[in-house]
Amino acid sequence: MANQIAATKGNLIATKKSLELAKTGFDLLDRKRNILVREMMTLISKATEVQEQIDTTYSRAYEALQKANITLGICEELAKNVTEENGVMLSYKSVMGVEIPIVTLDEKEISYPPFGLVSSNFSLDEAYLCFDKVKKFTVILAEIENSVYRLADAIKKTQKRANALKNVIIPNLTENVKSITLALEEKNREEFSRMKVIKKKKANQ
Repeated sequence: MANQIAATKGNLIATKKSLELAKTGFDLLDRKRNILVREMMTLISKATEVQEQIDTTYSRAYEALQKANITLGICEELAKNVTEENGVMLSYKSVMGVEIPIVTLDEKEISYPPFGLVSSNFSLDEAYLCFDKVKKFTVILAEIENSVYRLADAIKKTQKRANALKNVIIPNLTENVKSITLALEEKNREEFSRMKVIKKKKANQ
């Protein structure tokens, strides 16, 4: 339902300007939503690929670890030599005003596993390298999933604002322009009729 606004030329100009701004705002929000949706769909597709790589690498890692446990015995002592990962770094980039996380590892080239050659074998080495790959894939997946969550939230908010403009604000402003225009036209007709009557009276005097 349109708000009641005094039928003046000033209000008509202001309402038309507000209507144009609302339409421009809706177009911008619609474009933003489309860009965010495309970005999110790209990330979802990438997340599927990374998850498949994680699953495959995990399978190889556990298979190699099982072989190592069979040939070397349970590798608890060797596992203690593997350093704890604390080199995860977080930064952000902006996509249409949405802060997207960038998660990176403090990369250190691995030339060899952190245990002696005498106490290990090929299976243990392969298990270590596979788990290291899984760690890197997991960092990538964490970045993607967090980005998708943020984009989905931004899309929801953008859609809500666009719907408010499209379904409430723009129709109300359009109705206000129409009602003010009709009221001004009616005033002009009344004024024209009044002037004709005055002119006719003057002519008859």
